[in-house]
Amino acid sequence: MSSLPSNFEQHTPMMQQYLRLKSQHPDQLLFYRMGDFYELFYDDAKKAAELLDISLTARGKSGGNPIPMAGIPYHSADGYIAKIVRAGESVAICEQIGDPATSKGPVERKVMRIVTPGTLTDESLLDEHRDNLLVALDQHGDAIGIAILDLSAGRFSLMQVEGGEGLRAELERLKPAEILYNEDSPMAPLLDGRKGQRPQAPWHFEFDTAERLLCQQFNTHDLSGFGCDHLPVALAAAGCLLQYARDTQRSALPHIRRIQVEQQNDSVLLDASTRRNLEIDLNLAGGRENTLAAVLDRARTAMGSRLLRRWLNRPLRCRNTLLARQQSIHWLQLDYRFEDIAPLLKQIGDVERILSRVALRSARPRDLERLKNALRVLPELQRLTAESDCPHVAELATQIAEFPQLADLLARAVIDNPPVVIRDGGVIAEGFDGELDELRSISENAGDYLVQIETREREETGMSTLKVGYNRVHGYYIEVSKAQAKDVPADYIRRQTLKNAERFITPELKEFEDKALSAKSRALAREKALYEELVETVAAQLAPLQDSAAAIAELDVLNNLAERALSLNFTAPALTEEPGLQISGGRHPVVEAVMEEPFVANDLQLDPERRMLIITGPNMGGKSTYMRQAALITLLAHIGSFVPASEATIGIVDRIFTRMGSSDDLAGGRSTFMVEMTETANILHNASHRSLVLMDEVGRGTSTFDGLSLAWSCARHLADEVGALTLFATHYFELTSLPEQSPGVFNVHLTAVEHNDHIVFMHEVREGPASQSYGLQVAQLAGIPKPVIQQARTKLIGLEQESSQMLKGQSAPVQSDLFAQPAEPDPALVRLGDVDPDDLTPRQALELLYELKQLSKV
Repeated sequence: MSSLPSNFEQHTPMMQQYLRLKSQHPDQLLFYRMGDFYELFYDDAKKAAELLDISLTARGKSGGNPIPMAGIPYHSADGYIAKIVRAGESVAICEQIGDPATSKGPVERKVMRIVTPGTLTDESLLDEHRDNLLVALDQHGDAIGIAILDLSAGRFSLMQVEGGEGLRAELERLKPAEILYNEDSPMAPLLDGRKGQRPQAPWHFEFDTAERLLCQQFNTHDLSGFGCDHLPVALAAAGCLLQYARDTQRSALPHIRRIQVEQQNDSVLLDASTRRNLEIDLNLAGGRENTLAAVLDRARTAMGSRLLRRWLNRPLRCRNTLLARQQSIHWLQLDYRFEDIAPLLKQIGDVERILSRVALRSARPRDLERLKNALRVLPELQRLTAESDCPHVAELATQIAEFPQLADLLARAVIDNPPVVIRDGGVIAEGFDGELDELRSISENAGDYLVQIETREREETGMSTLKVGYNRVHGYYIEVSKAQAKDVPADYIRRQTLKNAERFITPELKEFEDKALSAKSRALAREKALYEELVETVAAQLAPLQDSAAAIAELDVLNNLAERALSLNFTAPALTEEPGLQISGGRHPVVEAVMEEPFVANDLQLDPERRMLIITGPNMGGKSTYMRQAALITLLAHIGSFVPASEATIGIVDRIFTRMGSSDDLAGGRSTFMVEMTETANILHNASHRSLVLMDEVGRGTSTFDGLSLAWSCARHLADEVGALTLFATHYFELTSLPEQSPGVFNVHLTAVEHNDHIVFMHEVREGPASQSYGLQVAQLAGIPKPVIQQARTKLIGLEQESSQMLKGQSAPVQSDLFAQPAEPDPALVRLGDVDPDDLTPRQALELLYELKQLSKV
């Protein structure tokens, strides 16, 4: 319960003002500006002190109790705000807008903006390599509308999905920083565990209001031009999203110029499990190392780096788009053109986000400097790409416009390496504005100017006692002795009489005095006005600048992929509409990048006549790597990239599914096996003959016979009913008989050999089933104690013998051992056969006796 008092009248006028403002923002920490500090009171102060590790003090009393207070310096607020937002909280920034000199009572204050996790735009609060997304959700029946806004870049999109699985998949792709949802909708359970949830009242999702807001934002009569008329639920969510963004920014959002419709059918769908298992941009531990994005991303701009991740997380199915990207990569590789373009791109800052801050009028001096540097290199960038015989590169070159007038203006106006903020001036270059130069000169060179006046007046009047001075009471003056005072020029006006001297002022000195006494403040005011004019000038060209930034980002991604393809020995895949994968010499790009020894490349063939491969072989033999590399090669082909293979033909797929490894969902009350079966059910329900399916160890989370039965039936269903392109790894040897019953199913295995009681993994894929599982050998490699391994061998022999006897005497099906090995002789007899009694000393014979006794234990 809030500790805020209900009776404001018991407080000072300033605290009354604070309490009124806080009552309007109950869900945000209110940063209340007092001089050089932002102060927080009551519960806000307690929470801030805990989050920021700052001192909790007190100010005055409320109901006889001290008012908790905490504060931070306003000039270093960004770091504190970043920490608060990372913790999932929001901050309302309350500034002084009144003039302290003329205010009666507390200076007027107003909340100027609200900083929430999904509406960040400040450079210091953002991760330059990741989009920072605000998402709004609404639901009617099975239809779920999703609206997506990247306020820091001005990208606004929407889509509709069906059912909870579709929503989970999109949220896993988007990873939003903040989620707005209709509190009356039944989707809240689907959001469990996600950060930044903000339930909204249902009236924020009214369709008519949303349509009006969107038309107003885009200055259109209706929304038909955006192709979203058929998505009413998504439009309702978009209306809520737009209003929330306006409320938090307290300004118009001119950089949001269009809304884009994303159709699920346009992309290769990846569910949450697949994204996690393929480690596209986050590894299984939640970090960014050893991911596909980490290997591929050598982009020279932050906006290119973010675009690459968007491509990787939303691979496309449009063959023409993918071929255009391939052709662009090929053109950039010819004559190593990417090497000439990369240094130019490196000089271009994060123009996308800079322009958003310009639009929101929050751009800082270094934003303008980076924009100045970017505009400077655009002509050369255009020169290198404009005459391209690759249509897509030529199109990007056209979109990257030149801005000679704006570039010249910023070059003349903004100094190199300006201060972080405009607050103390020093941003506008000398020579840009005559009035500012004069004010600066007066402020900085007042002493020299007074010496010049004194010298000139002495020469013109001939008065040797004349001097120019200043005091705080009377200001600037010309002082002459009493004897010479009667001879002063007519334009000298008496200012003060002293015992032995007279002081005068002249119109010139009075004008200088007026300028000098206020020169510093006037110079700062003039500089701020000029800076605001610069921002407005940039804002006037926002649309073409944004279009250029988008083209630069795409050119950066393509240039990056060209360099990566050459450095990593990738090849251009052939893309076909016929389902199938024909990969020669395929490699796992991430595993290859971290390995010191050469990677063992393998082939893969899947087509309508060879739809499923049953993959067997030892643990650690490379089954998982082989399966994942097939998925990653397919994914890379669907972003238009070259792929890690010597040759590849990739049929366009609609989905990629993986079921590889599971963990308990303790919060959801689901066991490992339940998670496994849920993921398997999703695949069986949604896979098609155009899907790529990776299944690893299905059924291992339950009893042997249950697991084997489930694995068998799942494989048969995928092969016979669905017809998906499937890689099915298993330790159930019984599944290797599936090719005899289902046409289109084939066996392959990963090879390994034994040498001196040790296993050597060859990582080579060959046709046919494996002959052994090498489970005990792998356990030995893992460090299982030798006595345990020896007992396991003995137990294994016994189990095999029991299994053999049961099979001879019973007709009931019995689970055979995993890749059953030929019966081995008793370990004690083997050891005894290696011994020559004549070579043993008495002590060695005694030790051998103990050893044989240990080996004979079952």
